[in-house]
Amino acid sequence: MKKTFNILIYFTIPAIFLIVWMYLAQSIGNKIILPSIEDVLVIMSSPGTSLIGMGSLIDNITISIIRVFCGYVLAVCLAIPLGMLMGYSPLTFKLFHYFLGLFRPIPPLAWVPLVLAWFGVSSLAMFYPFESGSLYVYLRNIKLSMIFIIFIGAFFPILLSTIHGVQGVRTTLIESARTLGGNEWDIFRKILIPAAAPSIVNGMRIGLGVAWMCLVSAEMLPGSISGVGYLIIHAYTVARTDVVIAGMISIGIVGVLLDTIFKAVETNKFSWQKKYR
Repeated sequence: MKKTFNILIYFTIPAIFLIVWMYLAQSIGNKIILPSIEDVLVIMSSPGTSLIGMGSLIDNITISIIRVFCGYVLAVCLAIPLGMLMGYSPLTFKLFHYFLGLFRPIPPLAWVPLVLAWFGVSSLAMFYPFESGSLYVYLRNIKLSMIFIIFIGAFFPILLSTIHGVQGVRTTLIESARTLGGNEWDIFRKILIPAAAPSIVNGMRIGLGVAWMCLVSAEMLPGSISGVGYLIIHAYTVARTDVVIAGMISIGIVGVLLDTIFKAVETNKFSWQKKYR
């Protein structure tokens, strides 16, 4: 009985939302302003069908995921080591804290003019030795400017969470390791990384969400000819609101799936943290 009640609770708000959507769509009677649920479901139920000459929904989502992955991995590779150094070394923290703090409030979209001046329409294809093939086509669609915008969005949440996690490690653990003859590498490997891991993973989770939100901004840049964000913008220009909503729903679904993966990792690997608290 309790399980059934919980299921009903989860689906109450979505059901109300759909009912309101159906009512408003019928009342307005204009598919450009608000298409019906059926129109959107037709698109969502056949993700392999080409849309308005921009390729299928699944193809555009795949390109978008690759773009987000490139910028996100770059952010992880830079933010975690730097965050650990800043959290562990007071000198490193003083050197970088206020400098990076100047850039943190700047929205990723504000970087667009500067990024275009730096990278133009250059893509990862410039590092590929061939100018043909399916891999070359994919790499040509991954612009360096897009990677940078996504990178900026993911970098600071990961960095701050890493710093917070390292600074939260009890000093008694570090001092005990030194007393027992542990060197700095042992302290990093056996104390700081395991103790700060829950905070780091949480930062990676937040960073991935922000990176995914920056996707649409990145795909609005010149040179973009694919991706779910570009599909949404192009669909708006041709008054295909049903495609716009389908693209938005796709972004939401992928974002929820990625967040669920991180949540599962936190639950399975760091359940000890709840007991510790």
